[in-house]
Amino acid sequence: MLDVLLSGLVTGYAIAVPVGAVAALIVTLSARTSWTVGAAAGLGVACVDGLYAAVAVIAGRAVAHALKPVESVLQGIAVAVLLLIAGLTLLHALRPAPGRDDGAGRTWTPLRAWATFVAITAVNPATVVYFAAIVLGGSVHLHGLSQGAVFIAAAFAASASWQVLVASLGSGLGHWISGPRGRRTTGILAAVVIAALALRPLF
Repeated sequence: MLDVLLSGLVTGYAIAVPVGAVAALIVTLSARTSWTVGAAAGLGVACVDGLYAAVAVIAGRAVAHALKPVESVLQGIAVAVLLLIAGLTLLHALRPAPGRDDGAGRTWTPLRAWATFVAITAVNPATVVYFAAIVLGGSVHLHGLSQGAVFIAAAFAASASWQVLVASLGSGLGHWISGPRGRRTTGILAAVVIAALALRPLF
């Protein structure tokens, strides 16, 4: 069970840590409004990460037996998908950051921030593809509902803790973590972790 817990935490952090447009929005939103509003926005992102982890776990359990004859082929595809995500994460980290609008003209409340960032994150298909590739690719071995629940809870907790930390960094270090150097550092770190998760079944 400890292995499942750690796998969930690593998986959650690997998808949450790359500083892209959403994280940059959380940083600037927190800096220009309040920590409460920024944290609510971050928890909105974490809720979607947790939901997508649950979808991947449930779907993975449902189709695992049916796909048993082609398990090795699917595992190879999953490894390729994760390596592609790692490559894209690295590419995104190394390219210049696009301009962004932090929505400073809006009147933000914690509820509005949460709902807005739930919607922003929900339309990103890369998250569910990432979790599905992790579960179906064999990087994480889940047996029974209890282990699935632990994995989902750990992935949510990892994402939530990171997003709240990002909101906390809205002032001070927030300028660094949303800047070019911070984006490169967190992006490279996440790419390495994702690649390691992809290659784990091969070893």
